[in-house]
Amino acid sequence: MKAVFRCDASIQIGTGHVMRCLTLADALRSEGVESHFICSEHAGHLLELIAQRGYQSYRLPYTDQVQESDEDVLEHASWLGVTQKEDAKSCGEILQLLQPDWLIVDHYALDIFWESAMRSYCQKIMVIDDLADRSHDCDILLDQNYLPSYQTRYEKLISETTIKLLGPSYALLRDEFKELRRLKHNINDRARPQILINFGGIGNFKLLSNVIEAINNIDSFNYYIVTGKIKPAEICELRKSISNPNITMIDYTSEMPKLMTESKYALGASGSTVWERFCLGLNSALVKMASNQSPLLNYLKTNDLVDDLGDYKNLSMASLSLFFANLDLDNEKYLKRKKEIMKLIDGNGTNRVAKVIIEGIKSER
Repeated sequence: MKAVFRCDASIQIGTGHVMRCLTLADALRSEGVESHFICSEHAGHLLELIAQRGYQSYRLPYTDQVQESDEDVLEHASWLGVTQKEDAKSCGEILQLLQPDWLIVDHYALDIFWESAMRSYCQKIMVIDDLADRSHDCDILLDQNYLPSYQTRYEKLISETTIKLLGPSYALLRDEFKELRRLKHNINDRARPQILINFGGIGNFKLLSNVIEAINNIDSFNYYIVTGKIKPAEICELRKSISNPNITMIDYTSEMPKLMTESKYALGASGSTVWERFCLGLNSALVKMASNQSPLLNYLKTNDLVDDLGDYKNLSMASLSLFFANLDLDNEKYLKRKKEIMKLIDGNGTNRVAKVIIEGIKSER
């Protein structure tokens, strides 16, 4: 069985789409499925990481000189770098050679126009989405988000025959989260609880600067900052700005799950990492890093599952200082939240999704 993933990472897009596709590809590989990736060469792409994980990738040249066409009316159309028609032509040539059983698409700039054009090159199509803002031609639709209408919001956007995998029980998490969830971690005995700070794979220098300035004067906690991808000169500037000896800063780690289990609280973005924290019972304060994160953040706040720090553009050093100064991790609300967020995510979502994909092809044979 063969699967091909069409997804991108970039400074603008972030890394989450590629990372969750890699998680699913790993689960499929354990079941004997051969996976390939098709990605554009955006600034900030993850093609080297894909190769390091053992997958063959096909590079699409990137250009920002996009000529608008009738199908490019999507809010995130610019994320593709070309028109859907041009991308479909390039991908079609690759898919014609690979002849996959499954084409798995995780891209906000692609919709039914592109997917329908790919039908003749694969047996089945799966779409991973978060937005429910465009129509799809697919056999499986996966949206792992927890929203007021998550069970119904795709009703007019997909076929009645499409298999819907909706809600956080299908969250695409690596197996290590499920394993670490079972272990007991003695983090409550530490003199200073650890706070994990990370805003995604692509860092934000200004936000990180404000955070460091705020926590330099608050020694109640140990702080572990994972900056994400920022310029080397910016890394140096951030390091020079640290005066609190309880702050540790790195730009990248492959041990984020371990860091989460060692931490008592997290400060981060309202993206896919939310589900990783929830799986491990890690309470958090969330920051909106992109407009499409608003619905999830608002719903989690409404259900009192997270602390909401609002839009990163409006997050000042003064407001961060006030937040950390008043942060009481022994408050009973955090114990209650921990139980509630762990109920939402059990860590088995990736295996559930992989099973549906594999059964979908077996039923055709």
